[in-house]
Amino acid sequence: MGAFSYHAAHMAALTLAMLLALLRVCAAGNPPFSCGQGAPTQGLAFCNPALPPAQRAADLVARLSLAEKVSQLGDEAPGVPRLGVPPYKWWSEGLHGLSFWGHGMHFDGAVRAITSFPQVLLTAAAFDEQLWYLIGQAIGTEARALYNLGQAEGLTIWSPNVNIFRDPRWGRGQETPGEDPTTASKYAVAFVRGLQGSSPTVLQTSACCKHASAYDLEAWNGAIRYNFNARVTAQDMADTFNPPFKSCVEEGRASCVMCAYTTINGVPACASNDLLSRTFKGDWGLNGYVSSDCDAVALMHDAQFYRPSPEDTVAVALKAGLDLNCGNYTQVHGMAAVRQGRMTEQDVDRALRNLFAVRMRLGHFDGDPRGSALYGGLGAKDVCSPTHKNLALQAATSGIVLLKNDAGILPLRRGAVASAAVIGHNANDPRALNGNYFGPPCETTTPLQGLQGYVQNVRFLAGCDSAACGFAATGQAVGLAASSDYVFLFMGLSQAQEQEGLDRTSLLLPGKQQSLITAVANAAKRPVILVLLTGGPVDVTFAKGNPKIGAILWAGYPGQAGGLAIARVLFGDHNPSGRLPVTWYPEEFTKVPMTDMRMRADPATGYPGRSYRFYQGNAVYKFGYGLSYSKFSRQLVVSGTGNEAPNTNLLAGLAATPTADGGASYVVEEIGADGCEQLKFPAVVEVQNHGPLDGKHSVLMFLRWPNATGGRPVSQLIGFRTHHLKAGEKASLRFDVSPCDHFSRAREDGKKVIDGGSHFLRVGKDEHEISFES
Repeated sequence: MGAFSYHAAHMAALTLAMLLALLRVCAAGNPPFSCGQGAPTQGLAFCNPALPPAQRAADLVARLSLAEKVSQLGDEAPGVPRLGVPPYKWWSEGLHGLSFWGHGMHFDGAVRAITSFPQVLLTAAAFDEQLWYLIGQAIGTEARALYNLGQAEGLTIWSPNVNIFRDPRWGRGQETPGEDPTTASKYAVAFVRGLQGSSPTVLQTSACCKHASAYDLEAWNGAIRYNFNARVTAQDMADTFNPPFKSCVEEGRASCVMCAYTTINGVPACASNDLLSRTFKGDWGLNGYVSSDCDAVALMHDAQFYRPSPEDTVAVALKAGLDLNCGNYTQVHGMAAVRQGRMTEQDVDRALRNLFAVRMRLGHFDGDPRGSALYGGLGAKDVCSPTHKNLALQAATSGIVLLKNDAGILPLRRGAVASAAVIGHNANDPRALNGNYFGPPCETTTPLQGLQGYVQNVRFLAGCDSAACGFAATGQAVGLAASSDYVFLFMGLSQAQEQEGLDRTSLLLPGKQQSLITAVANAAKRPVILVLLTGGPVDVTFAKGNPKIGAILWAGYPGQAGGLAIARVLFGDHNPSGRLPVTWYPEEFTKVPMTDMRMRADPATGYPGRSYRFYQGNAVYKFGYGLSYSKFSRQLVVSGTGNEAPNTNLLAGLAATPTADGGASYVVEEIGADGCEQLKFPAVVEVQNHGPLDGKHSVLMFLRWPNATGGRPVSQLIGFRTHHLKAGEKASLRFDVSPCDHFSRAREDGKKVIDGGSHFLRVGKDEHEISFES
């Protein structure tokens, strides 16, 4: 979000008009809610909840004047008093809790704090769809509660961010579920379903999947997001950048997609008819609206120079399928665009029907929302509830990744730590828990406070002046470490290194952090414990190979309960089960230009590729890596008989396309829905916890091709399951395998195909071959 400031004069005029309208409504004695009891509009079609939302929206739009219509095209929409339409603010955020960002929520009434969950990348490390759903549900509940209390002027939540974390330097990678399209897709579906609620007719809130598509650069080497032209192949769009948005709409039933600042192959995303109308609304069947990122329409003219005039710019965006502009550019220039013939009133009507249909589905035209049987009872008691606080703690503990545990230094035993030195700028800074897009948390527990609940004698030193660590109190830190029984280092990054508008230039820990850590480790009585609070990955090769650093944990930006979650993991009250949702690259990777959008490696030029699916270089830690305090075994079982056996003969009768390696491939579209259904089969992974502790275990199932030629990935995650097992317990985890979804790959033209011949399902080191006859 956020780019240029809004046109102040126009917004002042709109605000004044809204206030005057509200005063007139109150003076006339009209009810405060549209279509409420006794409202003069009560008998009109748009006030009839028995009618479909689209029909109600069309009726309302038909009653508006052109000026009234154009006024509704920005994220701050004024009211229409003569029809009882209240003002509305479209922009609210709920990335990992309700947020200060946006215009729709405020925290100055009965509710002054909300539940602050971990930043998304850490939550993604749990690989737990039910957890993601519950977090979305909790955020949606708290948004409705604020709305009922009069502290929200909108229920359209512009979350989640499901862009692919393509480059480890990206400042906003922390907001995403990581680098893998399958993980991001499943996160999108679970979170959106939770946020929007379970009712088939009334939305709890409206979710918006952003930022479509191929957006993953803020500012690097002179390239900035506002005018960056992402050159993306059809192959990469089909199998990397678009799948999370497709799942978000088709399976999650999101009611909004946000188009990005990005120009894709010369066309701004928010002016692309192919993307907005043909793909989002046509192929995927979006039932909702398309919003621009903030000021993206203005930037199409002012920074990207895509059209010669503001009127042409507004027209090309609306004609392409944009419904709402975050900002007021369409409100300012929309009337002139119609009068000059750049667009028609019908173009405006089409956008407004989509917008008002979503508001109908939110219950905004059903009278007082507090009377709603579904959500009317929600209030202050439902914000920061014990259930939500426990969920925030569960999310943080479930996501923490144990990267190193030499000689089983962890878990520690209560009472066995006589004294502890806690060193690091992230140890006692509540801001280090938040990440970005945060709101006021119910409560916070810093890592220092968390440890103080387990160890009586704790001494603290920040060590660095900030995450940048331009100054390090190395001498003091060494002295403290040498005189303490155990040493805990809380290091990493902050929003000063990675955030919206700011990409990193290095993957190393900033400033003097590395030298401070090494000096402390050398001085300590026993191997030290290093906890990293970061969004994106860091190159900690120095720590990975240093025997004086006994354990390394990645704790992301862990939210309000982060300090307690870290302490619970360190002392074995929680057995770590998180797995990295991104590859941790070495510093050498920073030689690769961020502006090179290619996912696939190019050995001829030395281009290494991106993500575990295509990267051909060395990794500090691999995607999916994570240790536990227990030993787990896994065995993959695929039935070879009966109805559950894979149907390996189905493709033989279909028309095939030759592949470069002499094989054959089959276009998924031509296999058809019935054929794809017949190809499905189950696979079971038998898991056992050999102890010594109870704990969750995430099983990741991959597909491997016999070779990675022809643009095939090295491997591809096809699914995951998370299960809690007591020490000694066994469980059978079922995976429903769909070859059309899981065994297909994208050709250079973007078409999905299944190769004939061998495919290998892989869980850990265990593989099972499936061979399709061709």
